[in-house]
Amino acid sequence: MTVATRRRFLAAAAGLGLTLVGARRLHAETATGCLYANCVMTREGSYAVAVFDDAGAIRALHPLPGRGHDVAFEPGRGLCVAFARRPGTFAVAFDLVGARAPEVIAAAPGRHFFGHGVFTPDGALLYATENDFAAGRGVVGVYDVRDGWRRIGEMPTGGIGPHELVWTEPGRTLAVANGGVDTTPEAGGRTALNIADMEASLTLVDVGAGRVVSTHRLGADLAQLSPRHLAVDGRGAVWFGSQHFGDPTELPPLAGRLVPGREPELFALPEEDAPRAKNYVGSVAVTADGGTAVFSAPKGSLVFAFDTAAGAFLGTAAVSDGCGLAPAPGHDAAVFVSAGTGRIGCWHPGGADYAPIAGEALAFDNHLVRLV
Repeated sequence: MTVATRRRFLAAAAGLGLTLVGARRLHAETATGCLYANCVMTREGSYAVAVFDDAGAIRALHPLPGRGHDVAFEPGRGLCVAFARRPGTFAVAFDLVGARAPEVIAAAPGRHFFGHGVFTPDGALLYATENDFAAGRGVVGVYDVRDGWRRIGEMPTGGIGPHELVWTEPGRTLAVANGGVDTTPEAGGRTALNIADMEASLTLVDVGAGRVVSTHRLGADLAQLSPRHLAVDGRGAVWFGSQHFGDPTELPPLAGRLVPGREPELFALPEEDAPRAKNYVGSVAVTADGGTAVFSAPKGSLVFAFDTAAGAFLGTAAVSDGCGLAPAPGHDAAVFVSAGTGRIGCWHPGGADYAPIAGEALAFDNHLVRLV
C-alpha cells in the first residue's frame, strides 16, 4: 500500500464510529438471517462498506481509503473484499467476525482494478479483473488468500476493459464481460479512448489452463454496446447488462443471455420503456429461485426484469437512483434494491410493487451483495 493510501485508510477508520459485532450474533439477530454489503459514501464524504440486515438497518461500517464499487464474499470464513472503483488501485479485505484487522491489497505496478472480483469455491484464491493499461488489454489477477493476499499470477481475459466476472462452472470456468472500452490512468481512467473501434466481448476463461476457451461478440451493428455486469441463472445461463457508447438516440437491447455453447441472445425493453433506461445498465442480479433476471438503470431511475426460462419481459419499477441488486430475504422471486439516495427497497417483478423498507444517511454505490 502506498503511504497516501494508508493515510486515507487510517483517516477513514478514525472517522467511522460503527464497528462489526461477531457474525454469529449479527446473523442471529436478523429476522431471516440475511445480511447484505454495499459500498457507500457517508454524509461526511468518507467511503466505507456498509453491512446491513434484512430490515435495512446498518449494522457495521468498514472504512475504505477511497470510493468502492463491489464486494466479493467468501462464506467459508466470512471474508469480504471491497474493490476500488476503476481506475482505483486498492482493495480492502475484512472478515465478518472481526477477528483480524482489515488488510489493504494493492494493485500490481502497471495495473488497476475494475471494481470486481470472485473467490474460488474453496476460498484459497481471489480473482480480480484488472487493466494492463500499457498494453491495452484486460487480465484477471490471481491472489493467494492464505499467503497475505500475495499476487501469484494473471491470465488474459481475451478483451479490453473487463468488468464483472462470475463462475459458470465454479472453480473451473469464469465468464468475463469485456466492455471493449480502452482507458488509461493518464487520461483520467474513465475516459473512453476508442469509441470508434470498440471490441466488446463475453469470454469464458479456463482458470486451470489460464486461457480463454470461447469468445462471443454481439455483432458488428452493436460494436458500441459494452457488456459490463453479469449474473448466472438457475439453468447456468449468464445474463448480462450493457451500456451503449454510440448515438444516444439509438436504443439497442441492454439485456442479454449467454448459454455456454451458443451465441448470445439479446432482450429489448418495450418501446415505451427503452428510452427510460438511458442506455445504461448498472447492475444485474438473479432472484434466489433462479427464475428472474433483474437489471438496474440508475441514470433513468429504473429497474426491469425478464423471465430466465422464456425470456419474457416481466415489467419495470421506478427507483430513484436505484442501482444495487441482490436476492431479497423471505421471497425467492424478489430482489432488494439499494440507491444512491440512501433508500433500500424490495421489488417482486411481476408481483408486488416496489416498496421502500429503509432509508439511511448513506449514498449506496452500484453493487449490493447478499452475504448470508
